[in-house]
Amino acid sequence: MKASPCPGFVLGAVAAGIKKNGEPDLALIYSERPSAAAAVFTRNRVQAAPVVLDRQRIEGGQAQAVIVNSGNANCCTGLQGMQDARTMAAATAAELGIDESLVLVSSTGVIGEPLPVGKIIKALPALKKQTRSDGVMDFARAIMTTDTVPKALSRRVATEAGVFTLTGIAKGAGMIRPDLATMLCYLITDVQASSAGLKQLLASACDRSFNRISIDGDTSTNDTVLIMANGRSGIDIGDRAHLKRFRKALDGVTMDLAKWLVRDGEGVTKLVNIVIRGAASDADAVRLADTVAHSNLVKTALFGEDANWGRIIAAAGRAGVPMNPDRVDIYFDAVKMVAGGIGCGPAAEARAARVLQRDEVTITVDIHMGSGSAEMVTCDFSLDYVRINAEYRT
Repeated sequence: MKASPCPGFVLGAVAAGIKKNGEPDLALIYSERPSAAAAVFTRNRVQAAPVVLDRQRIEGGQAQAVIVNSGNANCCTGLQGMQDARTMAAATAAELGIDESLVLVSSTGVIGEPLPVGKIIKALPALKKQTRSDGVMDFARAIMTTDTVPKALSRRVATEAGVFTLTGIAKGAGMIRPDLATMLCYLITDVQASSAGLKQLLASACDRSFNRISIDGDTSTNDTVLIMANGRSGIDIGDRAHLKRFRKALDGVTMDLAKWLVRDGEGVTKLVNIVIRGAASDADAVRLADTVAHSNLVKTALFGEDANWGRIIAAAGRAGVPMNPDRVDIYFDAVKMVAGGIGCGPAAEARAARVLQRDEVTITVDIHMGSGSAEMVTCDFSLDYVRINAEYRT
């Protein structure tokens, strides 16, 4: 996947000394002009200071810069944490010569440790100098925590009025489940849009992408998905034809990033698509997909390449939705493992075991109760996941 510069935006990163390993840990997105902006945030009741601050500022519907640090979440840090988030924003605004209300702040990393805001302020002049139109990957690398690869991609879309660009950057590899996932995501585009329109589009895109993935069932305190539109292209998505193209691009970028997060999950060896068919309603299908996707027993069986369909049907049975086990069919890719609630025998299990040797698998559960359907992307649960999280602070 390729990330392209987005006209009117510059990005950059530096090492401010927040991370112990000395890698880049402070990043900036700056728009040449105030942009229409919208965001969605974590639903966790414990929310980091940057999230609290950004919730207030995004109500104004505009942003011009985002300052992001990794290595420290600035969460559960009390009144000092809120002051540090405000100081971080104010210092950035002063460095850029813009209004403080147009600066948003994000942090990611260890919870409960004071933010070394002095290091951030000291690094801002160098960070400003490092910003450039092709700095997307520098930004993506600097916001990583346990990620193994930077995640950024773009869509350039031709319309009758010209070409617009949408670039997305995300981080996340653990503490991921819907509501949102433990992630930061920044979407920048040169279309012309209203903040209200962007908010509606973003919420819809997130519901179909970031809110349909899971790595470990935990939910973070810092999750933020932000979109900024600076209007540089002159293409107004208030036009129905332009809106259709932009929505398709936004849905595609967020879904690709969501899957990328799961592929790069802590200790992940398999990307697993959970597909539910035949539920009484779409809402029931989402609950079924969510329950199967978050089952540790299912996930460990997948890591062991064990086609243990009993764990899948058992998980579905505790989702709290109407189902008759005597109607359930289960498939591993195209291999039918269960028909009418009964296993299809050793030959089918052997074929399914071969399917599980792949690094991407689809498990389909059809409960034959109606026309409801849903999908969720999850992964296996490996020994490395335990090791990575056991050693996270050390």
